[in-house]
Amino acid sequence: MSWALAGPSGIRIPLEDGRAVILGRGPDTGVADKNCSRHQVKVVACYAEQDVVVTQLGPNPSFLNREKLGRGQSGKLTHGGTLYLVNQSHPFTLDVFLSSACSMTQRNLKISDKTKGGRNRTEAESSPSPKRSIKDFFSVSPSKASKRQLNTERAQPEVKRQKLDEQDEEERLSEEKLKELQEFAEKNMTEEKKDTQSSPSSSPAKACVKSSWQQTGTLMFYTAAGVKASKKIAGFDIDGCIITTKSGKVFPTAPDDWKILYPEIQPRLASLLKKGYKVVFFTNQLGIARGKLIPEVFKSKVEDILTTLQLPVQVFVASGPGVYRKPVMGMWNHLCEKANDGVAVDKTQSFYVGDAAGRPENWAPGKKKKDFSCSDRLFALNIGLQFYTPEEYFLGWKSAPYSLPDFDPRKLDSSCRLFDPPSASLICTKTEVIVAVGYPAAGKSSFFHTHIVPKGYVYVNRDTLGSWQNCVSACERALKEGRSVAVDNTNPDRESRKRYLDVAKAAGVSCRCFFFTATLEQAKHNNRFREMAPSNSKHAKVNDMVFHSYKKNFVAPNLSEGFSEILQIHFVPHFQDRQSETLFRQFSEG
Repeated sequence: MSWALAGPSGIRIPLEDGRAVILGRGPDTGVADKNCSRHQVKVVACYAEQDVVVTQLGPNPSFLNREKLGRGQSGKLTHGGTLYLVNQSHPFTLDVFLSSACSMTQRNLKISDKTKGGRNRTEAESSPSPKRSIKDFFSVSPSKASKRQLNTERAQPEVKRQKLDEQDEEERLSEEKLKELQEFAEKNMTEEKKDTQSSPSSSPAKACVKSSWQQTGTLMFYTAAGVKASKKIAGFDIDGCIITTKSGKVFPTAPDDWKILYPEIQPRLASLLKKGYKVVFFTNQLGIARGKLIPEVFKSKVEDILTTLQLPVQVFVASGPGVYRKPVMGMWNHLCEKANDGVAVDKTQSFYVGDAAGRPENWAPGKKKKDFSCSDRLFALNIGLQFYTPEEYFLGWKSAPYSLPDFDPRKLDSSCRLFDPPSASLICTKTEVIVAVGYPAAGKSSFFHTHIVPKGYVYVNRDTLGSWQNCVSACERALKEGRSVAVDNTNPDRESRKRYLDVAKAAGVSCRCFFFTATLEQAKHNNRFREMAPSNSKHAKVNDMVFHSYKKNFVAPNLSEGFSEILQIHFVPHFQDRQSETLFRQFSEG
């Protein structure tokens, strides 16, 4: 049997059963048309169904014969049918080389083998007195029918077409009955195993029957056929842990630019499954949210990896920022709460393996590069799992040195002092100007709205007023009315602070500085927490460029600038509920 898509100039693209192939502009197809994406279509051959499923990935339409496909749409192609890669151009015809006699013989033998297998399994594993027998499903034994068919083919090479058609119809009906028999036998086996179990704890988990993709928000997850729920989870990252690039590049150059990282991986994973573990892959793929990676292309890659491993694995994909992105434990929580068939996970018997482990440069002989992050180690740390690197787990290497981020959200004290010096007063009975200094997301707005604005201070903020000029004007108006002002801007340098010092001096009032001491790492953590927590949706996300601009321009405030007092305001977290605190206490970036 040989399946292929035949294109112009003798180009042939072989199709293996169940193996996804991505076609588009490039040397494999000989297509140079710019309207054709490099990832135009995904093609999957199904030998049993005698067709090919084509899914369009590119933005411009493909055609199956005269049927137009849109992005994300699928259609089927049979022998002799033509796939036009883009805009009814660049035809590829499906060729299935299989003679009629050979095809019929193989189908009959397949029916015979399945029937025998079904009968043996029923006799060996069903109850002694089954309610129904194989005769209830077949009026004539399929195996005998297949032998009769083989003898007929040997004796009569020139069989009439009408007789072949009748035999095809009989085979089709037999196959339908065979499927019904297999379902019945499997049902009996399942029920009988339940009856013969000595205790509920020894009952085997039910395996997933059909592979499927699901999605919730930015989380995509795949459950392969054969996956079983378990209290023991063996978790793995994918890139740099299970696979690496064939090209040797850091990032893959094409969807098929991958290979299994170590030969030890497949047998080790197979051994885990035999020991009752559920093998689960967890991967961050931010390129999907950024539009650099087509979801269907990555899904095909995942399926190809599992086809190569030949193992039932569950895969979780964080396709964007938020609670599902490692090291935050959203993917793990979804597995435990909604994707393990109700089986409670035992973290003491589970573990996680990943290559983003915070290892320094030259962490092992051979000029090893520094790990790009620590997100995998922090993912395990957030969850409370034993952690290994791929080299430790698959190759038996000794543990390498590593470092964790300087900022640890678990250690932030909710009962620490709010400001220094402790003898200072947050508010003044006389009219004044308070100028804030601090990183974005350092807690300035929450502090002012909690402690200062309720005391009658006019709140001035560039985010709402639009420019520093508008802020200065609002400050001047408030002082003319005899009201105190709280300026909630970052004000990193002397120049930005001088504007308000000058306004206060002109009005004849004092000006104090509230310096918010949150570090860059803490402010960025607060920013990510705001993004993840629904209760903090009022805060707009701050771009990294804004953080680093503040750091670059920062000059520590000094009394010599004209301030009457400088207070240090510390970030002290307060939470609306336990769920928010649990989320905040997790490492959110590696």
